[in-house]
Amino acid sequence: MVLKVLGGVLLVWLAFTVLGALFEFLTWALVIGAIVFVGAAAYTAVKGRNRRALGR
Repeated sequence: MVLKVLGGVLLVWLAFTVLGALFEFLTWALVIGAIVFVGAAAYTAVKGRNRRALGR
């Protein structure tokens, strides 16, 4: 009985560890994706403004 309880606690602990690592990875992926998106949008805005200024 004690081994079953310890096994269950071990499985729950392992699940929380995996989920924690996954959420940490997803958080950093979201931050990097947002930075890339803002950079691409700024680059496109600058390039678009230059084309209009040149009359193209």
